[in-house]
Amino acid sequence: MMLDKVAIGPVSARIYQGADYGKGPPIVLYLHGGAFLDSETNVDRPVAMSLAKSGAIVAAVDYSSLSDNLFPKALEVSFSVFSYLANKRAAGLGDRKSLLFVAGEEAGGNIAAGVALKARDQLPDALDGQVLISPLLDPFMGTASIRKAEAIGMRQRWTEGWSHYLSGGGCHPYAAPCLCSRLSGVAPALIFTAEDDPLHDETLGYGARLKKAGVGVRQHVFPAGTGWPSIYGGKSGEAPDWQEHVSRHFGSFLQDVSVQPQLH
Repeated sequence: MMLDKVAIGPVSARIYQGADYGKGPPIVLYLHGGAFLDSETNVDRPVAMSLAKSGAIVAAVDYSSLSDNLFPKALEVSFSVFSYLANKRAAGLGDRKSLLFVAGEEAGGNIAAGVALKARDQLPDALDGQVLISPLLDPFMGTASIRKAEAIGMRQRWTEGWSHYLSGGGCHPYAAPCLCSRLSGVAPALIFTAEDDPLHDETLGYGARLKKAGVGVRQHVFPAGTGWPSIYGGKSGEAPDWQEHVSRHFGSFLQDVSVQPQLH
């Protein structure tokens, strides 16, 4: 569908919704991965499907076409869609009682974290939670776990992706949230990674910093062998075995946020 009334201009989105969503369903703005290089829009998003199975309506938006996957444009497009959803609960997506979340995998996880920071700064209390799925957060690629990236065919791709995303200028905290010195006050976070995920260390490191800043955090580390790296195109010899777990953990996170509205 097309979100025609977004301030930055019309943005296309693919909508995922499970059979069990009810009145006032949670709304999730979903930002795709792709190492800041992919711009494919007509593809299925398995993680978005898993979130929808929890009873949410998930809008997987095409931020790439309007931004060429460059900072700050990619964040501006995504935040403009977020603002539209926050102010209107519009386009037939939920109602004014619907909780609003931002979620993203890999490169999209980076932008989701940036949206959460910008929401805290510009639209306080509009965001109910952030879901960061192996977010690509460290442009210096300096963690121990990132050494595994070569083996799954991602190191060069992430190097090129970071170079592309940041080619517009300096490294703003919204562009590399792991460098942000002020994390207090952002929406509670649900964080996913896996033991064999090269993004494991930066993901958990960001979660630890959020906790230290007083942010509510739930994190889940899948064991090696679940096919987790395949969510962002990494080579994996195992069939994916994480979908139901993502759906279940997101459902628990929804419950936590709905019964503790002051958590953020």
